[in-house]
Amino acid sequence: MKVASVLIPLPVPEAFDYAVPEELAVARGDQVAVPLGPRLIRGVVAEVFETTGSNRKLKAVEQVLADPRLPERTLDFVEWAARWTLSPPGEMAATALKGLRAPRPRPERRVRRVEGRSPARPTAARTAVLEALGQRSMPGPDLARAAGVSSGVVKGLVDEGVLEPFEVEAVAAFDPPDPDHAPATLNPDQAASAAAIADAVAAGGFAPFLLDGVTGSGKTEAYLEAAARALRADPTAQALILLPEIALTQAVIERITARFGVAPAEWHSGVAPPRRRQAWEAVVSGRCNIVVGARSALFLPYANLKLIVVDEEHDGSFKQEEGLVYHGRDLAVARARIEGATVVLASATPSLETLWNAHQGRYRWLKLAARHGAAVLPQIGLIDLRECPPDPQTWLSAPLREAIGETLARGEQSLLFLNRRGYAPVVLCRACGHRLTAPDTDSWLVEHRYTGRLVCHLTGFSMPKPKACPSCGAEDSLVPVGPGVERVEEEVRQLFPQARTAVFSSDTVPDGKSARALIQSMADGEIDILVATQAAAKGHNFPRLTLVGVVDADLGLRGGDLRAAERTYQLLAQATGRAGRADKPGRALLQTWTPEHPVLQALAAGDRDAFVEAEMAEREAASLPPHGRLAALILSSENAMAVEKVARDLAEAIPNAERLEVYGPADAPLALVRGRRRKRLLVRADRDVNLQAFLRAWLARVKVPASVRLTVDVDPYSFL
Repeated sequence: MKVASVLIPLPVPEAFDYAVPEELAVARGDQVAVPLGPRLIRGVVAEVFETTGSNRKLKAVEQVLADPRLPERTLDFVEWAARWTLSPPGEMAATALKGLRAPRPRPERRVRRVEGRSPARPTAARTAVLEALGQRSMPGPDLARAAGVSSGVVKGLVDEGVLEPFEVEAVAAFDPPDPDHAPATLNPDQAASAAAIADAVAAGGFAPFLLDGVTGSGKTEAYLEAAARALRADPTAQALILLPEIALTQAVIERITARFGVAPAEWHSGVAPPRRRQAWEAVVSGRCNIVVGARSALFLPYANLKLIVVDEEHDGSFKQEEGLVYHGRDLAVARARIEGATVVLASATPSLETLWNAHQGRYRWLKLAARHGAAVLPQIGLIDLRECPPDPQTWLSAPLREAIGETLARGEQSLLFLNRRGYAPVVLCRACGHRLTAPDTDSWLVEHRYTGRLVCHLTGFSMPKPKACPSCGAEDSLVPVGPGVERVEEEVRQLFPQARTAVFSSDTVPDGKSARALIQSMADGEIDILVATQAAAKGHNFPRLTLVGVVDADLGLRGGDLRAAERTYQLLAQATGRAGRADKPGRALLQTWTPEHPVLQALAAGDRDAFVEAEMAEREAASLPPHGRLAALILSSENAMAVEKVARDLAEAIPNAERLEVYGPADAPLALVRGRRRKRLLVRADRDVNLQAFLRAWLARVKVPASVRLTVDVDPYSFL
């Protein structure tokens, strides 16, 4: 008997077996309809095997669906990712099929000439339409524009039977890129890096690279040139460029379009579902050579994937925290290994994990040490707020205000960076000290002055700012505490009323279109002072920007997060790197209460190596990543007692293991989110310990009730 193991999109730990009827030809990767209870469900065949019999009667595969088969290596990657993250393999497979869940684009309505028919009354306008159409077919509105007539003329010809309307299925036009369309002029370091990457692609096999270049050094041009050489050698090759933010997508797409003469496919949440389906079908059929996307683009069914680029590889946005929990950078390396492809991790501030792999020789290390062209790195200075404190209820010190004024006088642009959305991060009552939090959540409410609302950035809850304190009832007692970007912008407008000021955050530019418009305004010099969160701190090129002021350089250093220092260094290095990227020199000023902090000293000295060495030594002493491994178990439920019991059961069921410790259970820092109580356990293991095997053995000992949600996070990045 032939049996098919089928992955179904449900949170179950393994594939389901189904009998294969003799009349069906079923192969690995096929999409099939299989019975599950009273309904049919789509699944993916993981394996087909022969068996002599079974202890139970198997249900049969109902049919093989007409949709494309998942490529072998895509399915290998899906199964590996499920094992690595301890995720249900069927749900991983569903991620690879996500594009097929989108509707097909509506058929396009076109018109064509009816053979042997001519207009009874051939006017000049009608003649122009027929000449513009010729023997082709065109959409009616396009035809009217081409002929320079109104749409009524085209409609009249249709009504008379001279033209006939018909529908054609909309197919995305992903034209083949031209590797020789507009080659960039590369400096020697860029050219050497591009050649090394292209040679690895041509040689075939798994080849990981770290492309380590200072901000503005031309990393994008280097990896695009490598992609061009790969396409020149193999026109069927496919390249994937992963970006951490949708806001960066358009700028990269424009550069790819300029380089290759055609636009790449986009894959992220901002793409309309029908367009996503077109991209999915083009990728699996090999009709699309270049994809630019978010982390989920890793799961597309590539026909001939040869190159993966993870741009800004250090960025925390590559870590998916909800649903299927995974790190896009790590899975990109795994996908390249499975595909036998080249992977390039590009960053001006590489993660410590990536730097460690490069130091160990696991990744080939390519360095771009200088900015491209005439641009030079900005000078970075520290403003000691203990010596130059801002005036009461203000946030900009005198040295920073003077620098902004000087920059304005020269007709240049300034960027004020503060990684806090809204007007104020905390709202409290002057009468009783009560801090406003979101309902059923420990997260504080943030005041947004533009909308007049208090917002929880964790859950999305919002409410109008109340007139009275909800705790003591005192009226007009609620006051904002601390600055957000809106409050800084308010201060800037008071100090520099003549300046054109704007705010760049996910509140003011909530989608790709508005982000593109603001970025273009900044690039065109229509903004003098931009107050921004991290949305503007990476990947953007503003030629007239010569001053970056960091309002609160200490912000990310607070708290006990393992990666606090690393993330702060990366974020501030990226933010300050926006200055002086063209022919005018730039500078950056960082306001801080702790100028002696090693992170800030390393930034001011431009000495990344010193920071990395010190941070690595601390991690090694504690056997923390990259010198060790971490995993987190997060329990949550509306029933606090149920969470407590499962946490206790897990603590009592920890398997014996060497070179491994388990910490907890303990309340999560945010112990209440959306009405659900949360507890965490943290596992630390030496690098050579099989952490996944330990977790599987541990979790097999405890039955978790349906009322409690258990999330496994291998290599956690958030500790909230």
